[in-house]
Amino acid sequence: MLEPEEPELDQPIINSRANLPEFEDAYGESFSKTLDLDTWILGEDLAEMYGRLEQEIADAVAMEDSYRKTIRKEVFARIKSSPGAPRNAGVYQAKREDLERIHKGLLFNGSVEACDGTSVVHDTLPLTITQIGVCLVSYNGNQGAWAHRLFRRDLRSKLTDPVEEVLTVLERRESRESQGLGGEKLSELARRGIMTYAERAILKDKSQALWRMGHGNLVAYELITGLWASRKERIRLSLDLIDWFVNYKRFVFIPSAPRKRHWLMIGNALKPMEYAIVQTLQPDIENMLDSGGYRDESGVRPLMKSFAKETASKIVVGLYRVWEAAPPYLFYAHVDNAEMAAHIAMADSLLQEHRGFPMLIDLADTVCSTTFGLDTFLPSVQTTYAELGQPFQYLGERETRYRK
Repeated sequence: MLEPEEPELDQPIINSRANLPEFEDAYGESFSKTLDLDTWILGEDLAEMYGRLEQEIADAVAMEDSYRKTIRKEVFARIKSSPGAPRNAGVYQAKREDLERIHKGLLFNGSVEACDGTSVVHDTLPLTITQIGVCLVSYNGNQGAWAHRLFRRDLRSKLTDPVEEVLTVLERRESRESQGLGGEKLSELARRGIMTYAERAILKDKSQALWRMGHGNLVAYELITGLWASRKERIRLSLDLIDWFVNYKRFVFIPSAPRKRHWLMIGNALKPMEYAIVQTLQPDIENMLDSGGYRDESGVRPLMKSFAKETASKIVVGLYRVWEAAPPYLFYAHVDNAEMAAHIAMADSLLQEHRGFPMLIDLADTVCSTTFGLDTFLPSVQTTYAELGQPFQYLGERETRYRK
């Protein structure tokens, strides 16, 4: 787990401003009480913690159940007329015989291929190595794997003055994050953006399947912000790639951890084998534009305005659920094929009802993690350092920490 750097405090931690209303509303106690160690429970009194845990979970589940009933009764009827709702918005019941036909006619014969990626970082003082791997899989045995490595050094060319060279390196390293956390935040966002772009590009260029299944949001946050949105030519690459999928139409993307909790709340009200088509992505992109996320001088804002109207308006957001005990999941699809996309996602998710998540994406993740994960990446890096006579000098504390 990444540990944030400690902020510099200009005043004591506990002060008159500590009891923030939003903290009290969310946690049911004041911030100052949370920091008062006299309110903490001793390790030997864990039974008291279990009692509080059971009560909090029971209360939260009961409240969600009441929300669920209200959503089914009131909110579902309003989906069709909500802002940004596509023409096929609403709640639908999938038939098991239709899902069985998708198993035989699309999934098991390889007509659906899924793609997923992984990225790992080895961060040391002299060098930061980033490995990005992407895998493409289907149920008929076809698969492919692609990888790329980025090597970051704070100074790649030697300066004529050795003192100036050292000072330059010191200055650049001063602005980076703690060693072992993968470099500065921009690098983390850029790394995710490159992996996300590669996943979609491989689905586009390397897949031969009729239907393409991706992990995450087709219009991923990393593809339209940060490093990508800083230059017109960069974001055009992302938008052109997304445009291809919209023109192709036969795609479905399912995220594991969506930002939209209010949509998941609607999904939680679905019964097993139900799915809902909620809205298009156009309102979200327009909200980003209204919040001032894109500057006119960069030349990106006109592109995003056109994208919201011409492309995002054709991408719908939906939710589905395959089992009462499994959570709901979002999906993104073309407005013309949203019903079929929902059925494909549900049919694949039925193969592991306990998770309710597409098994094809899990398969791609497993292949990718096995091929390009830390267990295969780190030994090769560590071996190279050892062969150079530096087996431990540049390894971080977490890397040499003993774990049983």
